[in-house]
Amino acid sequence: MSEIENNISLENIEIELFLQTLKLCYGYDYNNYNFASFKRRMRALKNKVGVSSISEMIPILIHDKQFLETVIDGLSVTMTDMFRDPDVFLNLRNNIFPVLKSYPRIKLWVAGCATGEEVYSLAILLHEEKLLSRSMIYATDVNKKNLEIAESGIFSLDKVPDYTRNYQAAGGKASFSDYYHARYSNAIIPEYLRERVVFNHHNLAVDTCFGEMHLVMCRNVLIYFNTELQNKALNLFYDSLVRGGFLCLGTKESLRAFTQTDKFSTLSNYSRIYQKLSPDVIPLKEFD
Repeated sequence: MSEIENNISLENIEIELFLQTLKLCYGYDYNNYNFASFKRRMRALKNKVGVSSISEMIPILIHDKQFLETVIDGLSVTMTDMFRDPDVFLNLRNNIFPVLKSYPRIKLWVAGCATGEEVYSLAILLHEEKLLSRSMIYATDVNKKNLEIAESGIFSLDKVPDYTRNYQAAGGKASFSDYYHARYSNAIIPEYLRERVVFNHHNLAVDTCFGEMHLVMCRNVLIYFNTELQNKALNLFYDSLVRGGFLCLGTKESLRAFTQTDKFSTLSNYSRIYQKLSPDVIPLKEFD
């Protein structure tokens, strides 16, 4: 075995030991995450902490509970914008929300909500379609630091031009400036949008289903899982949906490679929007 191969092998062992420690000490299970992607994040965490090897972080993790927040933050992938992939939101507005209007109460779950931009985008759409007052959005993430940022409803004003363009492309019916208050260098989401959101810590790797939802959104999360965990998450979403409920995976993930294809009908190949198959529910027709 060459020196390079030996170093890679040792690094893999260090990562496995780190994962075992994380699970045993704190209950966080990353064993079924995509290993190549996880290894890149572990290397970045090592560099951030300033140690020469991954194994040096293990005793820190055991003896310093505050270090856990640094670890979870480093292992989380936060890629989000308001109305990111506007066509996805436009499809929800035009094709899914008209069905949701038939329910007296609407429950939506944003799994892997990161810092909340997608959650508030959904709240704005619900408001414009006159559904917000009877809706509740449950927003979850494994990263508690991200949840705190999301719950604050504060983001940088520097992002407003991009968010405005996305909002307009998503069929926005007003001015995006109606949906935030500017204060210094920050934009703050108004209370009437924030009060319809419940933020909770939830780990898709180990936690159970999250109530009877009419719509589940989980975008840019499954790509970081291995096949076993992807299947577990998809079964979790299926069990969490009401009869005929909707699952939105966005443009990066698809059900095509999974056994759950026989549990859902495909409504949008682009937006990856699916409907839970139920014997007494006629599925919608595909809309793109």
